[in-house]
Amino acid sequence: MISIDSFDLKMLAALQEDGRLTNQQLADAVGLSASQCSRRRMRLEEEGVIAGYHADLASERLGLNVIAFVHITLATHSPDNAKHFRDLVQRVDDIQEAYSLTGDSDYLLKIILRDLRSLSDIVNNVLMPHPSVAHVRSSIVLDRLKATAKLPLRALKS
Repeated sequence: MISIDSFDLKMLAALQEDGRLTNQQLADAVGLSASQCSRRRMRLEEEGVIAGYHADLASERLGLNVIAFVHITLATHSPDNAKHFRDLVQRVDDIQEAYSLTGDSDYLLKIILRDLRSLSDIVNNVLMPHPSVAHVRSSIVLDRLKATAKLPLRALKS
């Protein structure tokens, strides 16, 4: 864990709102000089706190209208079987997020697709036939109440 002070937190909060801020705009927002912000930003990038920058795309505007959460139970719980499943997850672009879980399911996948036919195709032709998979259970999102990638930086203040 690296040392983060109040200026770093202000910078991170501002960059979570708009990752395209220039060093001068960031300086104006946090009360430091542009050169100080530049050095701090570079340090945060080098230390991996800032993992990258990206555009936040609106899936619905692109015709990707179905979000599904898919619970996966593996056929066997061997390291080799888990590796085969993880390799599968990496190959399927529709899978946006994948988590290893405790409880009834081994994995939870978040999948974003064009339509229900696409979901059916992934479940029936990709996931279920895979030799590492024993059971697949999917839930379709009816309404997204909240979506954010912003971390709760307030929790880091001491």
